[in-house]
Amino acid sequence: MASHILTRWDPEDPVFWEKQGREIANRNLWISIPSLSLAFAVWMVWSVVVVNLPNAGFSFTTEELFWLSALPALCGATLRSFYSFMVPIFGGRRWTAISTVSLLLPTLGMAFAVRDPSTGYPTFVILALLCGFGGGNFASSMANINFFFPKVQKGTALGLNAGLGNLGVSLAQFVVPLVITAGMFGSLGGEPQIWMRGAEAKQMWLQNAGLIWVPFIAIFALAAWFGMHDLATAKAPFSDQIGTLKSKHNWIMCWLYLGTFGSFIGYSAGFPLLIKSQFPQVDALTYAWLGPLMGALIRPLGGWLSDRLGGAKVTFWNFIAMAAGVIGVLAFLPHDGQGGNFYGFLAMFMLLFLTAGIGNGSTFRMIPVIFLNQRQREAAGRGRQAEEQAIGEANREAATVLGFASAIGAYGGFFIPMGYGTSISMTGGPAAALYGFIVFYVTCIAMTWWYYLQRSAEMPC
Repeated sequence: MASHILTRWDPEDPVFWEKQGREIANRNLWISIPSLSLAFAVWMVWSVVVVNLPNAGFSFTTEELFWLSALPALCGATLRSFYSFMVPIFGGRRWTAISTVSLLLPTLGMAFAVRDPSTGYPTFVILALLCGFGGGNFASSMANINFFFPKVQKGTALGLNAGLGNLGVSLAQFVVPLVITAGMFGSLGGEPQIWMRGAEAKQMWLQNAGLIWVPFIAIFALAAWFGMHDLATAKAPFSDQIGTLKSKHNWIMCWLYLGTFGSFIGYSAGFPLLIKSQFPQVDALTYAWLGPLMGALIRPLGGWLSDRLGGAKVTFWNFIAMAAGVIGVLAFLPHDGQGGNFYGFLAMFMLLFLTAGIGNGSTFRMIPVIFLNQRQREAAGRGRQAEEQAIGEANREAATVLGFASAIGAYGGFFIPMGYGTSISMTGGPAAALYGFIVFYVTCIAMTWWYYLQRSAEMPC
């Protein structure tokens, strides 16, 4: 496998980039994207399975089902903290293949568990946690792609990897309801579950929700192993990486990414329930998939705009738009069970999903630029060797921070829905939570301007 290990990698050198760097970087990117999309699909597939467990003969309580749907998000967010260190230790090719193969555990486990109505709740808890492997993959995938591209193209590359990878959320929502209606795997898939819909008996192959991903997991794992590369220049022991987390800019960017990706994944998780609670006359599932789809598709634009206008500028104005979107949601909510305008509410949430997607791209573009600028300042005037070393160190630091920030941001998938629930239980409506989100966005606006945008900013980017 020596041919897959690149001992020299200098994307900031125009000659190197044009001669061989661009082709290799794009090859790794276009294998990474479908692998990440598959990981997101597995991460989110449990939310669809949980809805159908009662029809398959499982008598879990509503609270138990809620926890099953929440555990993948919590596990995925936690795993991201560890996965962010894996690429410099194992190599991007090796870890992409390993982490993709790991998705066989929840998918095959799910396929067997749902076929037997006597399967106990603890087994489903373990399977829900294993689905978190898909969420963890995001941190290592983004850290890996960051190494391959020059500074001026990082925003676009990271935006494509993340944005098209995020489409796995919508992919799971569309594919699973279709595949569980047919015995597409024949005898290998097992017998269907029979459930009653009124007076009509229905057949359902819930195990297909896991089996459908198995061949794709095998294909993408092999593609990663044989088609991607490990960069010798990206190698770094854990002790070197952990020191990066002490940086002030690491924690600032974690806060900002919680505001962007945390909003995207949190709004995605809570949107159907919020519609149902505030506009019970509306079929929530008819509209709930629109927001995540738009947020995922728009994410590359955030990186592209940041490459041209500057990440801090895009992020600053984006957070202002997000705060305005929440104010709009508040304006169209029913008050005391009266009034409200669903289509105005929907339009404001589409704005929130769009801006969350753009912000995902712009904040992730800021991180590598911040650490590259910092290291290049320190190496200025010390010769070519020092400058090359600075680029390598900056890429390793940025990879660690990209992964760690993605871990912090993923917790939004739990906290935003919980915020809605707490607000509704305490005050009768979600307004208190929404006001809290506005306050949070104001802090993000202030921090972006102070540290990265104002004329005397510490680290303009």
